[in-house]
Amino acid sequence: MAKKKILILGATGFIGRNLAEFFSQNEDMEVLGVFHKEKPFDYPGLKWVQADLTQKNKVNQVVRGADVIIQAAATTSGSKDTINQPHIHTTDNAVMNSLIFRSAYEQSVSHVLFFSCSIIYPPSLKNAKESDFKADTGMHLNYFGAGWTKIYLEKMCEFYSKMGRTKYTVIRHSNNYGPYDKFDLERSHVFGATMTKVLGTQDGKIVVWGDGEEERDLLYISDLVDFVNLTIEKQNAPFCLCNVGSGRSISVSDLAKKIILMSGKKVAIEYDKSKPSIKTSLSLDCTKAKTEFGWNPKVAIDEGIQKTMDWLQANN
Repeated sequence: MAKKKILILGATGFIGRNLAEFFSQNEDMEVLGVFHKEKPFDYPGLKWVQADLTQKNKVNQVVRGADVIIQAAATTSGSKDTINQPHIHTTDNAVMNSLIFRSAYEQSVSHVLFFSCSIIYPPSLKNAKESDFKADTGMHLNYFGAGWTKIYLEKMCEFYSKMGRTKYTVIRHSNNYGPYDKFDLERSHVFGATMTKVLGTQDGKIVVWGDGEEERDLLYISDLVDFVNLTIEKQNAPFCLCNVGSGRSISVSDLAKKIILMSGKKVAIEYDKSKPSIKTSLSLDCTKAKTEFGWNPKVAIDEGIQKTMDWLQANN
């Protein structure tokens, strides 16, 4: 029996690398990782190809022969860029995904999985369901460009799924964390930045941007990988859109306190309200993922912090 060919775009990134390592362990799959500028890594069973996914001919070349495309390539960064130069999260992402979806259709790829994001939801005190997004409810102003780019791409997935050749999975995931996350302060998200500050402090204090009251739904990376694997195995519908998160939120301040406690250090927290922060609170309702695929998150926040801390200390 021929092996199923899995194409992982953005395989050197945080999500992509975790997916690449996971699927490369499956002897029934041929896994091809696509990278652009970041140096690829050695891993048994994983092959590599370099491509600029904003170039049509390069996209067509890497897509050729794929059975499943996992689209984890994106221009991403933290809240500093989201506030100060939000345009960097729009153009390249719109171009590359538009080319990928078209090529997947024209080359009759069986299944495409696309990572959207929970930033499209307005802030809320209750868990957000997939149906809670409405065009007139208004996402947070700082997410306007990146959020509406995601919505456009979600609709492109649905559009191509109706053409009948390729099924699509749209994953509205929450804030992921874990091994291979960004831990440099220029590019990292809140989890990676906070852990870096705590573990690297030299003066017994860290600075949290903003007042620390904003809340995030944090999901350990292996739980996201589990969901991707389940959809590849179980999805029959031509189009599926699912929330994938922990189902609960934690404030940035409480996250910092947990990381400090588990580090065993004595660290004071200072809050700098002059620094860029996006004051929203959100958690996801993941009932659909559970009902349709039998998925549930397995790694609680305390366990996830410890796992990530152990990995980071072992790999520094």
